Amino acid sequence: MGMRAYDEDYLGTAQRVMGDMMDFAVNSYGFDADEFFGMFLVSDVAAQVEHGNPTYVAGRTGCELAKEVIRQSGLVREELPDEMYLDKSPEYWAGWALAFYQWYTAKSFMRIHRAVPAGEILRMYPVFHEIDIMRFVEAMEEKLKKYYTMTHLKRLRLNQGMTQRELAEASGVPLRQIQLFEQKQRDINRAQALCVAKLGRALGCSSEALLEI
Repeated sequence: MGMRAYDEDYLGTAQRVMGDMMDFAVNSYGFDADEFFGMFLVSDVAAQVEHGNPTYVAGRTGCELAKEVIRQSGLVREELPDEMYLDKSPEYWAGWALAFYQWYTAKSFMRIHRAVPAGEILRMYPVFHEIDIMRFVEAMEEKLKKYYTMTHLKRLRLNQGMTQRELAEASGVPLRQIQLFEQKQRDINRAQALCVAKLGRALGCSSEALLEI
């Protein structure tokens, strides 16, 4: 997994904020879950949560974040009074679980959404909402693995017209290690920084471009 953007002490609050944001947007404002999440992705709010800005993961309510997303989208909506429901809806759970998964894996919300849209997460609610959150994480990892069948390393290598052996010779990284990265049998996010930097230099890209986030 990648480096997490904020301390675990903030996680519970961040989950509640994301849950309330989705609940308020869907059940008070009437947005479709995928429509609102698409607005969230292109807003500054998504980036602020991903980067662990304390104001967004702990300092504002989910209702405030929902209203900020709507404002940034350019839509004109009557401003509704904040309402955080005691009975937690499937939409609340979807935001709550998604916040955990994003924090735990350090994947971007955009990468997650491309593989598993908000509507699909909602459909996971009946099975996963009352069991250990790590079961949800495992299910999400499987879904993303199926969607992203080619690693960034392999994609960038092929774009450069290089074989695995040529990349090994150019970078100084052992051929077998490159093979394991591309087969997803070894997590490049957990590789030594020097190893990733060598691959990046050989491929003419940044180390970050090789990470699976």
